[in-house]
Amino acid sequence: MHDIEPHFQWRDLYTAEADAHAPFYGRTYSEFEFTNMLYNFYLHPQWDEFGSATLYAKILYADYEDGFACIELIGEWNDALYNDIKFLKREIVDVLIAEGIYRFVLMCDNVLNFHASDDDYYAEWYEEVSENGGWITLLNTREHVEDELESARLQRYMQFGEPFNETNWRPHKPQVVLHMVDLMRSGVTPQLEW
Repeated sequence: MHDIEPHFQWRDLYTAEADAHAPFYGRTYSEFEFTNMLYNFYLHPQWDEFGSATLYAKILYADYEDGFACIELIGEWNDALYNDIKFLKREIVDVLIAEGIYRFVLMCDNVLNFHASDDDYYAEWYEEVSENGGWITLLNTREHVEDELESARLQRYMQFGEPFNETNWRPHKPQVVLHMVDLMRSGVTPQLEW
């Protein structure tokens, strides 16, 4: 786990620690000290802790003019024991919504498990972004994670599964990722190598 870094190829375009509007503004990171843990495993120090015991995040990109953000997640998304959605919503999402973000792309390649509880925070998030024509999309959810999301009926509030799985988003710039997600949401197959 300590070898899995957040996506770093957009750092020339954006860093949350340098963004005065972001919840992680002013944070400093060590390349050598490992302090955050997921169970008995240390995480790479570039991941941001936001209150959850098992889920960590990295805001990879936020564009306030275009109203979208890309957030990469790692760990176990556990609403049943730790109410992770509450922390994600209050500590990250609410801050970004207040700054004009209404489209969210969550990169879930490294979300290992999902455990559901009630859907109140998801409903609130959906209502807040849909007022502005916004949405929430999860990329690359693992099959068992997708099954749990569906069992909790969270597809009412966010898009995930096909066609959003197995997307090779890393070689593309954030605006291309947004465009591809928009196309997939409307049922169009992207023409780029995706």
